[in-house]
Amino acid sequence: MLPSNGILEGDGDDTAYGQALFPVPALDPNDPLQWPTRKKAAILVIVSLYSFLGNASLTGISVYINLYAELFAVSPTDASNLINYPNLCFGFSSLVWVPLYLKIGRRPVMLCTLVFFLAGLLAASQATTFRGLMAARCIHAFGAGVCEALPVQLVNDIFFIHERGQRIGYYTVCLCLASAAPLAAGYMLSGGHVWTLYFYVCFAFGLAVFVLTFFVVEETSYDRTAALALEAEPASSSSPSPSSHNDTDNMTTTEKTTATTADLSLSATTSAFSSPPPRKTYLQTLAVTGRIDRSVSIVGTVLRAFSYFLVPQALWVITTYGANIGLGAFAVGFTFPILIMSPPYNWSVTSSGLQAIAPTVAFLAAVPFTSLSDRLAAYLTRRNGGVREAEMRLGVLLVPMLVGPAGLLLYGLAADRKLAWPAFFVGSGLMSWSGYFYFAFTIAYAVDAHFANTSEMLIAINVGKQAVSFGFGNAVLQWVVSVPHGYAVVVGGIFVGVLAANNLVVVIFMVWGKAIRQTMARSWLARLHRTTHVAGEVH
Repeated sequence: MLPSNGILEGDGDDTAYGQALFPVPALDPNDPLQWPTRKKAAILVIVSLYSFLGNASLTGISVYINLYAELFAVSPTDASNLINYPNLCFGFSSLVWVPLYLKIGRRPVMLCTLVFFLAGLLAASQATTFRGLMAARCIHAFGAGVCEALPVQLVNDIFFIHERGQRIGYYTVCLCLASAAPLAAGYMLSGGHVWTLYFYVCFAFGLAVFVLTFFVVEETSYDRTAALALEAEPASSSSPSPSSHNDTDNMTTTEKTTATTADLSLSATTSAFSSPPPRKTYLQTLAVTGRIDRSVSIVGTVLRAFSYFLVPQALWVITTYGANIGLGAFAVGFTFPILIMSPPYNWSVTSSGLQAIAPTVAFLAAVPFTSLSDRLAAYLTRRNGGVREAEMRLGVLLVPMLVGPAGLLLYGLAADRKLAWPAFFVGSGLMSWSGYFYFAFTIAYAVDAHFANTSEMLIAINVGKQAVSFGFGNAVLQWVVSVPHGYAVVVGGIFVGVLAANNLVVVIFMVWGKAIRQTMARSWLARLHRTTHVAGEVH
């Protein structure tokens, strides 16, 4: 977990945005932090494409709800479960995949999950029964669920802390653009094709991602702590001066840790260490085996993950993702096709996917602001004497904090009062624009605030957010039709209140976030993670 104070500017020798590089990289050219920028970018693009496909395959069939209801003789609510239950599999798969990629490496797990993903898509394209389609959907969702944790993990592996907000933002763009999938799914029907074509198309793109992963995505798991210690070993025989002893005695535990990290880096450059290991050959990077970490306990990893439900920052990410996915992708995604195909609009099923234009445009409009949180944090770090605090990136959320609930309120009132269809698009677009910032920067904040056992925090986040989004999406169609003025009361009232309350939490963390972290750093939970952290995870 993040110490009670911030990260000091002296943690690295090089600078960016006027601040020191952190984590301190090893001299080893196999350290992912030392890889060329083009290689890092390629890995980020591939894993982001995987995230796009995983989410697109999950939610893209929302325009087929009425079609499935007629085809399989089930109610629209039952048909919507073809998204709801795979959504649970999508999140809960992190309990399997994340401990595995900690134990045996990122690369083999990513390849394995792609096999599950492709097998499930192929089975869905051949399904002839409702149960068969549900089973196939759960399989490909279970495989793709790792793409919710793996991109953040890889960003944490290969990028410095000042780069992470922007890179997580790029991944978030791909995640959010999956909201355009219903548009493609709808027009496949209008072109005279059957609904199975959607799964064939997802399978084809998934196969391309598998090939790219095999040839480009190198194993990113790396024990940097051991590498830095090895580099400093030749200088370890020299004794520190008495004055340095006195200075150390006056330091806090956190400062000692930071100073030790900086000293190791300095020793690495001034000691007799002058021959780092050679860079792996390209053929060596294609090995399907990763770095096996024998210190990782799969059961222990899962159990510790649940402790993050007690960490305020992680819990906020869970509610943020859960609320925005549940309300945007599910509540709006499920209700819009039914609304727009009914009087007074009377759109066709193939045109109902046009609603995806609104969030797509909104997400693209948010992209230019992707680096804003990193730049704001860097500016505030310089003003703070070179000490970076995790909360410094949160100021960018103050405007989105209000825009999202306003958009959802407009959507609910437009649905209740049968307003002109552009009101649906504007409301949905405003909510999506706001959601992008909360998706990208709340998780970046959580990683900054608690960077010990990051992967375990991602397990908790993924399990939690899918459960929360399931709660919002499950039976939403039944709620809005069973309650008088259901769209105004449920969507425009209850859902808006929940989203506004979640968004306002940013003010709490901006004011008291550091105090909360200091309290958590002294808790039994911090002691548990401090003594059981995964090697190489603390950086």
